[in-house]
Amino acid sequence: MSAQVFHPSTNSLARTSLLVGALLAAIIPALLAVYIRSDFYSRVRDPLSQPIPFSHERHVAGNGMDCRYCHTSVENAAFAGIPATETCMTCHSQVLAGTTLIQNIQTSWDTDKPIVWTRVNDLPDYVFINHSIHISKGVGCDTCHGPVNQMRLTWREHPLQMEWCLDCHRHPEKFLRPREEVFNMNYQAPADQLALGERLVKEYNVNTSQITSCSTCHR
Repeated sequence: MSAQVFHPSTNSLARTSLLVGALLAAIIPALLAVYIRSDFYSRVRDPLSQPIPFSHERHVAGNGMDCRYCHTSVENAAFAGIPATETCMTCHSQVLAGTTLIQNIQTSWDTDKPIVWTRVNDLPDYVFINHSIHISKGVGCDTCHGPVNQMRLTWREHPLQMEWCLDCHRHPEKFLRPREEVFNMNYQAPADQLALGERLVKEYNVNTSQITSCSTCHR
Protein backbone atom coordinates (compact mmCIF):
# COMPACT_ATOMS: atom_id res chain seq x y z
CA MET A 1 0.00 0.00 0.00
CA SER A 2 1.56 3.30 -1.16
CA ALA A 3 2.08 6.19 1.25
CA GLN A 4 -0.33 9.09 1.16
CA VAL A 5 1.18 11.89 -0.95
CA PHE A 6 -0.80 14.85 0.48
CA HIS A 7 -1.49 15.56 4.12
CA PRO A 8 -5.19 15.38 5.11
CA SER A 9 -5.19 19.14 5.79
CA THR A 10 -4.29 19.89 2.17
CA ASN A 11 -7.93 20.02 1.07
CA SER A 12 -8.76 22.57 3.75
CA LEU A 13 -5.69 24.59 2.85
CA ALA A 14 -6.65 24.59 -0.83
CA ARG A 15 -10.20 25.72 -0.06
CA THR A 16 -8.90 28.48 2.23
CA SER A 17 -6.41 29.64 -0.40
CA LEU A 18 -9.14 29.86 -3.03
CA LEU A 19 -11.40 31.77 -0.63
CA VAL A 20 -8.64 34.22 0.31
CA GLY A 21 -7.74 34.69 -3.36
CA ALA A 22 -11.36 35.43 -4.25
CA LEU A 23 -11.66 37.92 -1.38
CA LEU A 24 -8.47 39.71 -2.40
CA ALA A 25 -9.64 39.86 -6.01
CA ALA A 26 -12.77 41.67 -4.81
CA ILE A 27 -11.24 43.80 -2.05
CA ILE A 28 -8.14 45.16 -3.83
CA PRO A 29 -10.05 46.84 -6.73
CA ALA A 30 -12.52 48.27 -4.22
CA LEU A 31 -9.69 49.70 -2.11
CA LEU A 32 -8.05 51.15 -5.22
CA ALA A 33 -11.34 52.77 -6.23
CA VAL A 34 -11.62 54.37 -2.79
CA TYR A 35 -7.98 55.49 -2.89
CA ILE A 36 -8.14 57.24 -6.27
CA ARG A 37 -11.26 59.09 -5.11
CA SER A 38 -9.63 60.21 -1.89
CA ASP A 39 -8.41 63.75 -1.26
CA PHE A 40 -5.01 62.26 -0.43
CA TYR A 41 -4.62 60.95 -3.98
CA SER A 42 -6.08 63.99 -5.75
CA ARG A 43 -4.40 66.43 -3.32
CA VAL A 44 -7.61 68.38 -2.89
CA ARG A 45 -7.09 71.47 -0.69
CA ASP A 46 -3.39 70.76 -0.42
CA PRO A 47 -1.50 74.01 -1.19
CA LEU A 48 1.45 73.27 -3.45
CA SER A 49 4.88 74.77 -3.02
CA GLN A 50 5.65 77.47 -5.58
CA PRO A 51 8.83 79.37 -6.53
CA ILE A 52 7.02 82.51 -5.32
CA PRO A 53 4.45 82.53 -2.47
CA PHE A 54 1.82 84.10 -4.71
CA SER A 55 -1.41 84.91 -2.84
CA HIS A 56 -4.64 85.06 -4.81
CA GLU A 57 -6.29 86.25 -1.62
CA ARG A 58 -4.09 89.36 -1.59
CA HIS A 59 -4.30 90.10 -5.31
CA VAL A 60 -7.97 89.25 -5.91
CA ALA A 61 -9.77 89.92 -2.63
CA GLY A 62 -7.29 92.46 -1.28
CA ASN A 63 -6.38 94.42 -4.40
CA GLY A 64 -9.51 93.73 -6.45
CA MET A 65 -7.65 92.33 -9.47
CA ASP A 66 -9.72 90.65 -12.16
CA CYS A 67 -8.77 87.09 -13.19
CA ARG A 68 -8.23 88.26 -16.77
CA TYR A 69 -5.44 90.65 -15.84
CA CYS A 70 -3.07 87.70 -15.33
CA HIS A 71 -4.90 84.95 -17.22
CA THR A 72 -5.13 86.94 -20.40
CA SER A 73 -6.15 84.20 -22.85
CA VAL A 74 -8.91 82.58 -20.79
CA GLU A 75 -11.72 84.05 -22.91
CA ASN A 76 -10.19 83.24 -26.29
CA ALA A 77 -8.09 80.09 -25.95
CA ALA A 78 -8.12 76.60 -24.49
CA PHE A 79 -5.37 77.54 -22.04
CA ALA A 80 -6.08 80.27 -19.50
CA GLY A 81 -2.49 81.48 -19.65
CA ILE A 82 0.11 82.01 -16.94
CA PRO A 83 1.33 85.58 -16.54
CA ALA A 84 4.74 86.47 -17.88
CA THR A 85 7.26 88.09 -15.55
CA GLU A 86 6.60 91.37 -17.35
CA THR A 87 3.01 91.28 -16.07
CA CYS A 88 4.21 90.86 -12.50
CA MET A 89 6.78 93.63 -12.86
CA THR A 90 4.14 96.06 -14.07
CA CYS A 91 3.32 96.51 -10.39
CA HIS A 92 6.29 95.02 -8.60
CA SER A 93 8.86 97.28 -10.18
CA GLN A 94 7.46 99.67 -7.54
CA VAL A 95 5.42 97.59 -5.08
CA LEU A 96 7.63 95.55 -2.71
CA ALA A 97 10.61 96.30 -4.96
CA GLY A 98 13.87 95.06 -3.45
CA THR A 99 12.20 92.75 -0.90
CA THR A 100 12.85 89.02 -0.54
CA LEU A 101 9.18 88.30 -1.31
CA ILE A 102 9.66 89.14 -4.98
CA GLN A 103 13.33 88.19 -5.30
CA ASN A 104 12.55 85.35 -7.72
CA ILE A 105 10.44 87.69 -9.84
CA GLN A 106 13.27 90.19 -9.99
CA THR A 107 15.77 87.45 -10.85
CA SER A 108 13.50 86.18 -13.62
CA TRP A 109 13.25 89.73 -14.98
CA ASP A 110 17.00 90.37 -14.78
CA THR A 111 17.99 87.05 -16.39
CA ASP A 112 15.12 86.86 -18.89
CA LYS A 113 14.27 83.35 -17.65
CA PRO A 114 10.60 82.51 -17.07
CA ILE A 115 9.34 81.52 -13.65
CA VAL A 116 8.61 77.78 -13.50
CA TRP A 117 5.32 77.47 -11.64
CA THR A 118 3.92 74.22 -10.27
CA ARG A 119 0.67 73.38 -12.03
CA VAL A 120 -2.11 73.04 -9.47
CA ASN A 121 -4.98 71.86 -11.67
CA ASP A 122 -2.81 69.69 -13.86
CA LEU A 123 -4.75 67.17 -15.95
CA PRO A 124 -3.44 64.06 -17.76
CA ASP A 125 -2.21 64.55 -21.32
CA TYR A 126 -5.17 62.57 -22.67
CA VAL A 127 -7.67 65.09 -21.25
CA PHE A 128 -8.49 68.22 -23.23
CA ILE A 129 -10.27 71.18 -21.67
CA ASN A 130 -11.07 74.43 -23.40
CA HIS A 131 -11.32 77.34 -20.98
CA SER A 132 -12.85 79.73 -23.51
CA ILE A 133 -15.85 77.51 -24.26
CA HIS A 134 -16.63 77.18 -20.56
CA ILE A 135 -16.45 80.95 -20.14
CA SER A 136 -18.73 81.56 -23.11
CA LYS A 137 -21.30 79.08 -21.78
CA GLY A 138 -21.53 80.76 -18.38
CA VAL A 139 -19.32 78.56 -16.18
CA GLY A 140 -17.82 80.64 -13.38
CA CYS A 141 -14.13 80.47 -12.53
CA ASP A 142 -14.86 79.32 -8.99
CA THR A 143 -17.12 76.51 -10.21
CA CYS A 144 -14.01 74.53 -11.11
CA HIS A 145 -11.23 76.38 -9.29
CA GLY A 146 -13.01 77.05 -6.01
CA PRO A 147 -12.79 80.22 -3.89
CA VAL A 148 -9.49 81.39 -5.35
CA ASN A 149 -10.02 84.81 -3.78
CA GLN A 150 -9.58 83.13 -0.38
CA MET A 151 -6.41 81.19 -1.20
CA ARG A 152 -3.13 82.49 0.21
CA LEU A 153 -1.43 79.62 -1.60
CA THR A 154 -3.39 78.02 -4.41
CA TRP A 155 -4.79 74.53 -3.96
CA ARG A 156 -6.96 72.19 -6.01
CA GLU A 157 -10.53 72.62 -4.82
CA HIS A 158 -12.08 69.65 -6.67
CA PRO A 159 -10.71 66.22 -7.70
CA LEU A 160 -11.25 66.99 -11.42
CA GLN A 161 -11.95 63.33 -12.12
CA MET A 162 -14.16 62.34 -15.01
CA GLU A 163 -17.21 61.58 -12.88
CA TRP A 164 -16.94 65.05 -11.30
CA CYS A 165 -16.78 66.75 -14.72
CA LEU A 166 -19.66 64.65 -16.06
CA ASP A 167 -21.95 65.76 -13.23
CA CYS A 168 -21.78 69.29 -14.64
CA HIS A 169 -21.83 68.18 -18.27
CA ARG A 170 -24.97 66.10 -17.71
CA HIS A 171 -26.74 68.73 -15.60
CA PRO A 172 -25.35 72.12 -16.66
CA GLU A 173 -28.49 73.90 -15.45
CA LYS A 174 -27.28 73.42 -11.87
CA PHE A 175 -24.12 75.43 -12.48
CA LEU A 176 -24.52 78.00 -15.25
CA ARG A 177 -24.63 81.72 -14.49
CA PRO A 178 -25.00 84.86 -16.61
CA ARG A 179 -21.85 85.57 -18.62
CA GLU A 180 -21.35 88.92 -16.90
CA GLU A 181 -20.99 87.05 -13.58
CA VAL A 182 -18.42 84.47 -14.73
CA PHE A 183 -15.48 86.34 -13.19
CA ASN A 184 -17.35 87.46 -10.09
CA MET A 185 -15.76 85.51 -7.24
CA ASN A 186 -18.51 86.62 -4.85
CA TYR A 187 -21.40 85.43 -7.03
CA GLN A 188 -24.15 83.55 -5.20
CA ALA A 189 -26.47 81.22 -7.08
CA PRO A 190 -30.09 82.44 -6.80
CA ALA A 191 -32.87 80.45 -5.18
CA ASP A 192 -34.28 79.73 -8.65
CA GLN A 193 -30.97 78.44 -10.01
CA LEU A 194 -32.56 75.54 -11.89
CA ALA A 195 -34.99 77.84 -13.70
CA LEU A 196 -32.17 80.27 -14.49
CA GLY A 197 -29.89 77.43 -15.57
CA GLU A 198 -32.48 75.90 -17.87
CA ARG A 199 -33.00 79.28 -19.51
CA LEU A 200 -29.25 79.79 -19.95
CA VAL A 201 -28.81 76.29 -21.41
CA LYS A 202 -31.16 77.32 -24.22
CA GLU A 203 -29.86 80.89 -24.52
CA TYR A 204 -26.19 79.82 -24.65
CA ASN A 205 -26.98 76.82 -26.88
CA VAL A 206 -25.50 74.21 -24.53
CA ASN A 207 -25.74 70.83 -26.27
CA THR A 208 -25.73 68.21 -23.50
CA SER A 209 -25.41 65.32 -25.96
CA GLN A 210 -22.26 66.84 -27.39
CA ILE A 211 -20.57 67.73 -24.10
CA THR A 212 -21.03 64.19 -22.79
CA SER A 213 -19.42 62.68 -25.87
CA CYS A 214 -16.07 60.97 -25.18
CA SER A 215 -14.30 62.82 -28.00
CA THR A 216 -15.16 66.21 -26.49
CA CYS A 217 -12.55 65.78 -23.76
CA HIS A 218 -10.48 62.81 -24.96
CA ARG A 219 -8.72 63.58 -28.22
